[in-house]
Amino acid sequence: MDYWVAVLWTLLPTVLVSLIFFFVLRSIIRSDRTERRVYAKMEAEERAKRGLPPIAPGATSADS
Repeated sequence: MDYWVAVLWTLLPTVLVSLIFFFVLRSIIRSDRTERRVYAKMEAEERAKRGLPPIAPGATSADS
């Protein structure tokens, strides 16, 4: 029984740090995706206000 307790206490910190790392990276990636979506929407609205044609899907503003 003591062996399995030692194994658990040895693996627990690694598993917890890995889970925290996973959720932090996941939130960073999701926030970046959301920010890019909002920025693209704002850019499309500004282009429409100025009477410019919309940007083709997959193209960036640096391409035009």
